[in-house]
Amino acid sequence: MKISLWLAALVISIGTVLGQGEDNSLKGVPAKERIVTGGGFGMGFNNYQDYISVSPIIGYSLTRKLLGGIGLSYQYVNYKDVLPGQDVSTNNFGLSPFLRFNVFRGIFLQTEYEHLNYEFITYPSLETTRQSYNSFFAGGGYVQPIGRNAAFFIMALYNFSYETPRPDEYAPYYNPWVLRVGVNIGGFIF
Repeated sequence: MKISLWLAALVISIGTVLGQGEDNSLKGVPAKERIVTGGGFGMGFNNYQDYISVSPIIGYSLTRKLLGGIGLSYQYVNYKDVLPGQDVSTNNFGLSPFLRFNVFRGIFLQTEYEHLNYEFITYPSLETTRQSYNSFFAGGGYVQPIGRNAAFFIMALYNFSYETPRPDEYAPYYNPWVLRVGVNIGGFIF
């Protein structure tokens, strides 16, 4: 946990230092033009489970290069025929404050802290249990404008809080790498 806090402080410090300067100022830009919204949506349906995921974000451009914001996440999973004729549904919720620093022409660095409340199925009772997880992510990505006020993004983040789960242990992540793809809408300065 100490390493995560040091890394977060380092990334925030670097972003703050690099985010300074006259060319980076948003002085005179109206507040409503600095707001960015977007996120991701996913779903999948098969013989074993139904999955729906919604992850909206809202952010605010602090400078031309530095964006701060918060993301929410919700996942619904319906596991089919866990035991013959018995389906079990789970709901997961998350909250993620983040900082994104534009390095050069769409290439960005991002740091994020995630609090995730995850629901698991226990066997053989098929009851569900909840557990909270805190993760520190950092990585980078690319954002491509798709109009005046919209952009497509792709990013890879590494979970510095990741610990390999034991075979009998539940975990929301079974790999420290997270890949995200989505669309943002709002006041971007590219």
